[in-house]
Amino acid sequence: MTMLTPRTPTKLAPPGPSRRERKAAELQARTRLVGERLAAISARSGVQVLQEVDTSPAGLTHAEAALRLERHGSNTVTHERAPRWYLQLAKAYWNPFVAVLVFLAAVMYWQDPADPGVVILSVMVGISGLLRFWQEFRSGRAADALKELVTTTCAVQRRAGSGSAPATFEVPMDQVVPGDVVKLAAGDLIPADLRIVTAKDLGVSQAALSGESLPVAKADTRAQDLGQQDTTDPVEADNLLLMGTSVTSGTATGVVVATGADTYFGSMAGSLVGERPQTNFDTGVRRVSFLLIRFMLVMVPVVFMINGFTKGDWDEAFLFGIAVAVGLTPEMLPMVVSANLARGAVAMSKRKVVVKRLGAIQNLGAMDVLCTDKTGTLTEDRIVLDRHLDVHGNEDGEVLEYGYLNSRFQTGLKNLMDQAVIDRVDEAEEVVVDARFSMVDEIPFDFARRRMSVVLARNPLVGDVAQREHIMITKGAVEEVLDLCTHLTDRGERVELTEQLRWHVTRIAEDHNRQGLRVLAVATRTIDTPRETYTVADEDGLTLIGFLAFLDPPKADAARALTGLADKGIAVKVVTGDNGLVAARVCADVGIDVGQVVLGPETDRLDDAELRALAARATVFAKVNPVQKARIVRALQADGHTVGFLGDGINDAAALRDADVGISVDTAVDIAKESADIILLEKDLTVLEQGVVQGRTTFGNTIKYIKMTASSNFGNVFSVLVASAFIPFQPMLAIMLLVQNLVYDISQLATPWDRMDEEYLREPRNWDAKGIGRFMVTIGPVSSIFDISMFLIMWHVFAANSEASQSLFQSGWFIEGLLSQTLIVHMIRTRKIPFIQSRASWPVMVMTVLAVLTGLWLPFSPLAPSLGFVALPASYFPWLIGVLLAYCTLTQLVKTWYVRRFNTWL
Repeated sequence: MTMLTPRTPTKLAPPGPSRRERKAAELQARTRLVGERLAAISARSGVQVLQEVDTSPAGLTHAEAALRLERHGSNTVTHERAPRWYLQLAKAYWNPFVAVLVFLAAVMYWQDPADPGVVILSVMVGISGLLRFWQEFRSGRAADALKELVTTTCAVQRRAGSGSAPATFEVPMDQVVPGDVVKLAAGDLIPADLRIVTAKDLGVSQAALSGESLPVAKADTRAQDLGQQDTTDPVEADNLLLMGTSVTSGTATGVVVATGADTYFGSMAGSLVGERPQTNFDTGVRRVSFLLIRFMLVMVPVVFMINGFTKGDWDEAFLFGIAVAVGLTPEMLPMVVSANLARGAVAMSKRKVVVKRLGAIQNLGAMDVLCTDKTGTLTEDRIVLDRHLDVHGNEDGEVLEYGYLNSRFQTGLKNLMDQAVIDRVDEAEEVVVDARFSMVDEIPFDFARRRMSVVLARNPLVGDVAQREHIMITKGAVEEVLDLCTHLTDRGERVELTEQLRWHVTRIAEDHNRQGLRVLAVATRTIDTPRETYTVADEDGLTLIGFLAFLDPPKADAARALTGLADKGIAVKVVTGDNGLVAARVCADVGIDVGQVVLGPETDRLDDAELRALAARATVFAKVNPVQKARIVRALQADGHTVGFLGDGINDAAALRDADVGISVDTAVDIAKESADIILLEKDLTVLEQGVVQGRTTFGNTIKYIKMTASSNFGNVFSVLVASAFIPFQPMLAIMLLVQNLVYDISQLATPWDRMDEEYLREPRNWDAKGIGRFMVTIGPVSSIFDISMFLIMWHVFAANSEASQSLFQSGWFIEGLLSQTLIVHMIRTRKIPFIQSRASWPVMVMTVLAVLTGLWLPFSPLAPSLGFVALPASYFPWLIGVLLAYCTLTQLVKTWYVRRFNTWL
């Protein structure tokens, strides 16, 4: 991936940490304290731990468990809960434009309770808020429906009384208490933080906490163990089991040392609830809103004063000023934004995406950096056999055959790599074993030896009466198997394993490790004296056959999806808890320019400025913890980027909250789904690419409405200023201004269904308040030129130049103003030539026609007298057509200059 170009530097922040930084510091401190406490527990003996939690290997009594449940509370972590519906409804109306409109409606009501403008404004405000509330409420319900609804239980050893024998009971996980003795087997979720009392062949998936794609081995432990002294990280301790992880193989008994918020999982989750940081969407809407409000606060008093002094009727001037304020306020902005976002949410739901927070759709379109985990996003989240190699690193079918025999005939629980070998052979149908071999014995896998062996009898051929030959096949960690080997197979010959050859085969294995592959060695031994049973002592004098190399393969469409994101201007950065070698291999396989792999501890040694520079040029971050992930996100944001984060574990939750758009999947842990803004029903970057396009379409249609409305409203008010200074009557009645705005704004409700030009969708799109202001003062006065032209036409051609004929003047300007506003939509909605190079969608075309017909009909309708209109002569309409054509022509010329000058339009 190409290096990111730093955006415009942000202003220096005021001294002192921000609330966001304080929250991150709290998370780091709390997690560190819990980690230190657990590390101390890991260092103590099993007997000491049982004494400290006041329990015994037999477990608690039911009465003791009930008391502890009351004392410590339910074994649940803190969750972010959706606010009550009425609070969500109130929040939907918390908008600066809504506040302005409510204030204006109150003033109008105070002036005249029967004023129809009060009803118009009330309808605008009501519909806008209800639409936004309903969509967010419905999306929240859909996200909640993704959560697991069944009660999860675990096996706990308890006693009826102090002298009773222990028995195993299935209890709900939320009723587990400190001191409980928990029984675990393959497939079990670990319900709390446990200190292992006994364990055998225990493998645990810690991906939700650490990001490691492969299960990790825990030590075979006895109750009298002396503890572990060599780690301060509870995730790495081989005698601790942490809440949020799961057992993949083996069995264990553990004593609960922490529940709920006191667990390592809970320490991270508890710091993630509360107020969320402001996202790109939030800050963008706020800046644009206050830009338009500032224009209104300047223009309205000027109009009021000019009308008051020139006309002498201050009450009428006040009402007209209120109408101008309404005209300058894009009152449908909340509704159009909500409709845009709601339509985007519906479109994305059809693509298996649940949008929890509507603003995230725009953030998705503005995103120019995506930070993503590796497992399940770039990879298939499964282990496959990638290579079967001889001692020189060449593909060898014999190695595959022996590896398959070892995996197929073992009777214990097959791990992921055993299954990968079997699947590889079954898919290719390369090996048939039933007729040639039969099982004699096996030496099961354990984590101390890190290998397992099977002993097979080679069946004699038909008619062969010779004694059946026994062969031992051993498969396991390279170092452990190699220590037992005295020979190796070299091109079909058995040769002695010299020190030079030992160095050579070790380098072959290490080279593949550096490529991100998990390597196992395969060795055999022919048994000279066949017997019925075998022991670990027989794993000696082995002959090394070769190696099996495994990986979590990249998704077939990952490279194409990354190319699609790059074409959309999005840089992808891999931020994973997995090790650097694996991350580098996977990234290289999917076409990411890896460059320098940055490890999490390295980021801790950098200050914020140094991390910003590193985050801009680095592509792969590995072995990162939750705090480091969130800090990387903030560093990218500080460099001016809009950052998305895709993750599914508790270790991702902090980064999901801090990102401009947090993205998770329906199989994620609950706290990750709660922290996310968008939930994917498929963990697929292709789905994200489609979401990005939808987000940019949503933003484009929103900014289109803002620029069209702001520029035309500004032009109208500018025209009012000119007319108020030179015309002895109001150029348009207040009710006419309100009706004009209402008709125009209703026509713009089709904007969310408009299409965007393909060129617009190729780049990230962001809020630019300065650009909107520049657009408004550049394009707005163009309409004023033709408004003033219509003033002159009405004044001189149609003699509407006195108070007696003011209704004719006002009606003429009403039609020209409404039609120019409505038709100019097609000029502004694209940087191309409208109708020829780019056409609006049919809903926009229909609404445009209806608005034009309404504007032409009103002066001739039964409503005309009550609104102050009069019928216009037929000779007016050729002049109207000429003005509109000239307006469109000049606007196209100005648009061409604007695009060349500023290299932007929408």
